[in-house]
Amino acid sequence: MATPDFVLELRRHVGHSMLWLSGCTAVVLRGRDGAAINWQAPIDPSSVEVLVVQRADNHAWTPVTGIIDPGEEPAEAACREILEETACQARAMRLLSLEVVGPVTYENGDQTTYLDVAFACEWLSGDPFPADGENTQTMFVPGNQIPQMNNRFTRTIARAFSGEQAADFRR
Repeated sequence: MATPDFVLELRRHVGHSMLWLSGCTAVVLRGRDGAAINWQAPIDPSSVEVLVVQRADNHAWTPVTGIIDPGEEPAEAACREILEETACQARAMRLLSLEVVGPVTYENGDQTTYLDVAFACEWLSGDPFPADGENTQTMFVPGNQIPQMNNRFTRTIARAFSGEQAADFRR
């Protein structure tokens, strides 16, 4: 489901006007060959795999992203998005960052700015596939072979590898 029902309802009232929404980004990691991940230390990218998706709308590679539903806990939203988009189950392990994304203007003229909450997540189970139609491909890739992504996603994945326990925010 690309656009949540609550956003469609809001759009009935505000048209294409700017909406301020909460979003989440989930950097899902799993140890290569079943190895455990030490979440308290820097992570060697060659020792893990990262779950990536290729978006159906613009074909860009990204971590899993989504909109947080009203009243939903951000970490639960990240895990829900992972399941909906890739059919994998994961657990949020660490808050990576908070940042404003946008403004974004979509092809239909809708305008949105997001407060994005990014998490490092641990893969628990499932073989990824494009479960909800938002993506054309989903797969685990070696952490040292991430497909080209925009600066925000590259920075967020690097933050997941850093082992830094404090969340990053812009000053």
